[in-house]
Amino acid sequence: GVITNTGGAVRVQTLPGQENYPAVNANGIQSQVLSRWASSFSVTAGAKDTALEAVGRSVSTARPSTGKRPKKTLDKKVGNKDCKADIAFLIDGSYNIGQRRFNLQKNFVGKIAVMLGIGTEGPHVGVVQASEHPKIEFYLKNFTATKEVLFAIKELGFRGGNSNTGKALKYTAQKFFSLENGARKGIPKIIVVFLDGWPSDDLEEAGIVAREFGVNVFIVSVAKPTTEELGMVQDIGFVDKAVCRNNGFFSYQMPTWFGTTKYVKPLVQKLCSHEQMLCSKTCYNSVNIGFLIDGSSSIGESNFRLVLEFVSNVAKAFEISDIGSKVAAVQFTYNQRTEFGFADHATKEKVLSAIRNIHYMSGGTATGDAISFTTRNVFGPVKDGPNKNFLVVLTDGQSYDDVRGPAAAAQKAGITVFSVGVAWAPLDDLKDMASEPRESHTFFTREFTGLEQMVPDIIRGICKDFLDSKQ
Repeated sequence: GVITNTGGAVRVQTLPGQENYPAVNANGIQSQVLSRWASSFSVTAGAKDTALEAVGRSVSTARPSTGKRPKKTLDKKVGNKDCKADIAFLIDGSYNIGQRRFNLQKNFVGKIAVMLGIGTEGPHVGVVQASEHPKIEFYLKNFTATKEVLFAIKELGFRGGNSNTGKALKYTAQKFFSLENGARKGIPKIIVVFLDGWPSDDLEEAGIVAREFGVNVFIVSVAKPTTEELGMVQDIGFVDKAVCRNNGFFSYQMPTWFGTTKYVKPLVQKLCSHEQMLCSKTCYNSVNIGFLIDGSSSIGESNFRLVLEFVSNVAKAFEISDIGSKVAAVQFTYNQRTEFGFADHATKEKVLSAIRNIHYMSGGTATGDAISFTTRNVFGPVKDGPNKNFLVVLTDGQSYDDVRGPAAAAQKAGITVFSVGVAWAPLDDLKDMASEPRESHTFFTREFTGLEQMVPDIIRGICKDFLDSKQ
C-alpha cells in the first residue's frame, strides 16, 4: 500500500494497480516522473471521445448518418460560453497525499480543465497549492487556452508539509479573485478544494470567509478517513462547514485517485450549473429592476432629466450582465412606452446610455394602467427566471385611474414595488402601490433635487428584500 506520514500517524492504503510502480518512502515522496500521465492529457483527433465530450455532446448523437465528420461547435479560443465561471483549483500538496498521488491529482485536474472548455468567453481557471503555506501557482488571467493550462498543471512541483487546507482556502478566497488577477465581474467565483484524507487545520472559519466574499466552495474529498482514523481528524464535520451551502450539491467524493476518469464529467456538470451557485448570488447580481417613469406634462424637461439621473444612479449600483442583474424602463402618460426591456442591454454601459437617451413624452397620468402594462409586457417574459423582480414607480402627481388593483396584481406576480413620489404625488396613492411593509417601500420628496438623497435607501431596500427572500 501507499504509506503516508500524516504528522505522526502512519496511514496505509492499498490501491489497485500498484504493482507496476516503484516503492514510496515513508514521507510519501516518490521522485520518478510518470511518463504515461502526460500523454493521457492531449486531446488529439485520436481521442475522439474526449474531444467530443469536451464540446459537451454525447458521442452517440454527434455523428450525422451521412458519415461526414461534423464541424466542432466549440470555438477553441472563445471556449464554452455556456459555462461562465472563474475557478480556482485548490490542490493538496501535503505529505498526506505524497508525490505519486499528487501526480494522479494533477492528471485528474487536467482532465477537468479539458472538459470545461476553457476560453476567453468560457471558464477561466487558476491553481493554488495547499501545503504548510499556500502558494498561488497561476492566476485566472495567466492562461485562457486549454493547452497552456495543461502545460502549467504538468509543471506544478510537489511541495510537501502539512495539509493546511483551511489556511489555503481562506487565503484563496481573500487574494485570488481580484480584478487585477483576472476575476471577471458578474461571473460566479468557485474554489474546488481537493483533499486527500483530511485537513490538518480548521476549515470552518475559512468557509465563512469564502461565503462573505461571495465564493462558491466545493470540496472533493478522496480516500476519506476510515473508522480507525477518525480519532485523528480535528473536526469530523469539516466538509459541511466549508462548502458554500450544506445541501449535498457542493461536496463530491471519490474513493481513490485511481480510475478517476468517470468522475470528471459529473464534476464538470456541477461546476457549469450557473443556477446552483448560491454563494455568488447577491442582491447586486441577481435582480431585475424595472423603472416606471412618469412622463406627464407637470414634470417639465429639466426635472425629467433629474428623474433619469436618479434612475441611472440606482442602476449603476448593480452588476448588469447577461447572467447578472438586468434593468428595464417604461415611460407613461395616458399611454405607455417601453423604453427598453430586460433582454435589450447586457452591460451596464449600454443600460446607462439607454437611460440617457430616453425622450420626455409629456401628457397625462394613468399610473394604474402603466403598472398593468409593465407587469404583463416587461416582467411577463422573466417571471420564471432566476432573478428576483423589483419595480420602482416614479410619479409627481395624482393618478387618473385606480392604482391599488394593478399594484396588488403586480405583487401577486412576485414583483416587489417601491413607490417614489415627488411634488404633488398623494401619499395615499404611493402607499397603495408599495409592497409591505409600506413604510419602507414608500418614498417622497417635495423637490426633484431631493431624489438624489434617496438613491442609497432604494438600493439598500432592494438588497434587504433580496436577502429576506433567500432566508
